[in-house]
Amino acid sequence: MALTEEGLIQVAGIASRWVRLRNGAKAHYVTAGEAGPNVVLLHGGFPGSSGIALWRFMILALAEAGFRVYAPCRPGFGLSDLREEHWPHYGTFSWADFVDDFVDAVCLDRFHLAGSSQGASVSAQYVVEHPEKVISLAFVASFSLMAQLGLDDDGKARERLPAAYVPAPWDGTKEMIGKDLLAVAYDKASIPDDLVEMRFQSAKRQQKSLGTAIEFNKNIMKNPVYAQRLRLRGRLDKIDLPAIYLWGKDDVMAPVEAGYEQEKILTNFQFYYPEKCGHSGQNDQPRLFNQVFVEFFKTGKVSAELGTEAGLSQRL
Repeated sequence: MALTEEGLIQVAGIASRWVRLRNGAKAHYVTAGEAGPNVVLLHGGFPGSSGIALWRFMILALAEAGFRVYAPCRPGFGLSDLREEHWPHYGTFSWADFVDDFVDAVCLDRFHLAGSSQGASVSAQYVVEHPEKVISLAFVASFSLMAQLGLDDDGKARERLPAAYVPAPWDGTKEMIGKDLLAVAYDKASIPDDLVEMRFQSAKRQQKSLGTAIEFNKNIMKNPVYAQRLRLRGRLDKIDLPAIYLWGKDDVMAPVEAGYEQEKILTNFQFYYPEKCGHSGQNDQPRLFNQVFVEFFKTGKVSAELGTEAGLSQRL
């Protein structure tokens, strides 16, 4: 299927929208649902990622369940503003600040918040700085949180918890985008050709912008002021909000053992470890993830039967 004029995959029922932020940046997001509680979904950090790329199945499921859903493109991804003054020069901090600018621009006072992979790291940074705006919190498989939780102070978490698949720095080709996406997906059918094409075009367009964030994040812990802001241990684990965390047991890029380590700290989260599920469980197991998120955002909890199917943790 051909991409839209904006270069997006076509998904009936999902609308492409733009909004001007208070800093002057033009922000892109996709949305569905006309009424109901608000949900903001944050995508991960693979080159070419975007709101529609990571959440296309869940956006519709949440909208059909009575939610108003917003999935923005963070700076450096998707169709975000290409002007250099709006690049994510401060990495995770730029992205957390973007979330606040975005929800203000679309007039969301309170909302449910979910993040996948790097998007969970950004969600965590945001919620500790703006807890009054978040109703409930849902994370999916984030190795990035290891540093924020003090589990990678020596920089050797990746050595201690080696991944079965480690993507190399992007070489600028569409072939590598497709190879990486297929490698980390449990359900290979969730990676159609038009998705690869969209993500390739996005990665090419945003390469310089995203590069600024990558370089900043590499050195973030060397600056004591930045390190203090980034450290969430003693903050995220004290958040008094309904919170769940799903980590696919078949994740080849962010091994599930990292989830086990994070669970020891985040005792205020309910963890789930679904089977037959890779790094982006919302696309590998859309029926299950859609049911879990809908039920959780509606009630603040997950039923025992559904929780068992989702791999309710028995580790604590």
